[in-house]
Parts: sequence; C-alpha cells; structure tokens
Amino acid sequence: MNFTDQIKPFLWHIHDDGSASITLNKSDNYKKALFKTREKEGFEGSGDDWEALAKGFVDRICPDMKQIIEYDSEHLMFCAYSKDILALKCFITEFKVACENDALISDIFSSVVPEPPITQADIQAMFNKIINGDNEGE
Repeated sequence: MNFTDQIKPFLWHIHDDGSASITLNKSDNYKKALFKTREKEGFEGSGDDWEALAKGFVDRICPDMKQIIEYDSEHLMFCAYSKDILALKCFITEFKVACENDALISDIFSSVVPEPPITQADIQAMFNKIINGDNEGE
C-alpha cells in the first residue's frame, strides 16, 4: 500500500516552497462516532476539533514534534503543515494508526479540552481591533 492510501482519508500535499501539509474535510465524517461521544460539549468533527485531537496526540505520543507541526484548520477542514516533510509524514502515519485504534484515540480524545465558543463580545472586540488598526501580530 502506498503512503497516500495508507493515510486516507487524510490528504497529503507538497507545496512549491518545500513544505507539506495534510488535510481532512469535515464532510468525510471520519471517526464521526468518536466525536459524537462528546457532542454535548460542542465536538462535531470540525477542522478545529481534529486540530485539538491532533494536538492531544502530539502532546501524549510525540511531544518532540510540538515545535515542528503547525496548524491552520478551519471549521470545515483540518490542516497541519510543516517545512520538515519527513516529520510530518511520521506524524500523519502514527496519527492515522492511533485513529484506527479505538481505545487509544478515545483515551487521547478524553483529555482534549473543547475550545470555548466565540461570543458576540469576542467578535465585537476583533472588529474593533481591525477598525482601529490594532491588529499587529495577526
């Protein structure tokens, strides 16, 4: 089995700048039952939920990759990327194996803390920063 088949439904991308990324679309419904176990806490299998799970995996299984793997997920898509292509390949290979081990991934998921919902006040504060030109570092 080749690498891209081995990591499905995650998708592997090589970029012109020498980096690589992996993505997963929410519509794939991968591990839907896992996220359903914590649906009341707001988990639904979104890109942000997958990012939280991936970070939990890295914290527990491969903490040395914490500074190597970066994330750029959105609601409908999980995305992890790195300039260290070999490290990213190792990460996604091991993460996929963990995802297929229901006991292990459930244990990791049990320690994931849900992101607090964005409130109207948060949106207003972000809007005010943009309007006032106070968006340095973003």
